[in-house]
Amino acid sequence: LIAYLLNSGQISKEELRTFHPSVCNRLDRNTSGLIAAGKTLQALQQLSEMFRDRSLKKYYLCLVRGKVSSDSHISGYLKKDPRMSAVIDQVGAVQREVDPDLFSSVVHHIVGQQISTKAQATIWQRMREALHNVDPDSVLSAGAEKLQALGISFRKAEYIMDFAQNVHSGSFDLEGIWEKTDEEAIAQLSALRGVGVWTAEMILLFCMQRPNVFSFDDLAIQRGLRMVYHHRNIDRARFEKYRRRFSPYGSVASLYLWAVSGGAIPELHDYVPKEKK
Repeated sequence: LIAYLLNSGQISKEELRTFHPSVCNRLDRNTSGLIAAGKTLQALQQLSEMFRDRSLKKYYLCLVRGKVSSDSHISGYLKKDPRMSAVIDQVGAVQREVDPDLFSSVVHHIVGQQISTKAQATIWQRMREALHNVDPDSVLSAGAEKLQALGISFRKAEYIMDFAQNVHSGSFDLEGIWEKTDEEAIAQLSALRGVGVWTAEMILLFCMQRPNVFSFDDLAIQRGLRMVYHHRNIDRARFEKYRRRFSPYGSVASLYLWAVSGGAIPELHDYVPKEKK
């Protein structure tokens, strides 16, 4: 490595007095592959961090025995995370209800903002019984006053009526949003009155069933990360490290971190510092 850098003029003997470029990964015995090296101290540190937190994507080619009868593309992902693996083994399969109707899901999430899960379920049941089908036409026919009579606040009723009108008029493309990327869909949903980024992310997960939803604004996910990985706090940089690690299956990680946060593994506890009295 040093000889190559010297011969190619990428480093001088004077520079070697203060820093020696070196490799930052290894190959297993009887295997071949690429070796990554840092030519500068900063590059070496950054590469080492990427290998350590698994944010550097590595892809492997393999030979498969058998007969291939048609053209196809096969992709697979291997992730090594002992702690998350242990959580998955202990918690087991996670079952969460989804609502594939996008209009209904948006309204349901607006109804549930800042109230308990039990209160949300009660109001939602009333709404379904009163409207039969929760769609733009039934909402507009009911009107804001009837929505309030079901237990929905004045502000939320306004948000729901506004959303129904936008869908009815075509200013919000209810079908077209399914073709958008996660980022585009979140941007369009969070532009609706009463729908923030976190709510839009939950709609992507529990309605559109997108596989890579991992919300920084979700306090339970942050709590789960602290409990599983023994952190005292989760800032944006640390959260993004885990987002890269769990991608493209952030939604699965979200489900298990919610379970941990809710007490699914009693021996795990939150490492957040206690407030001084």
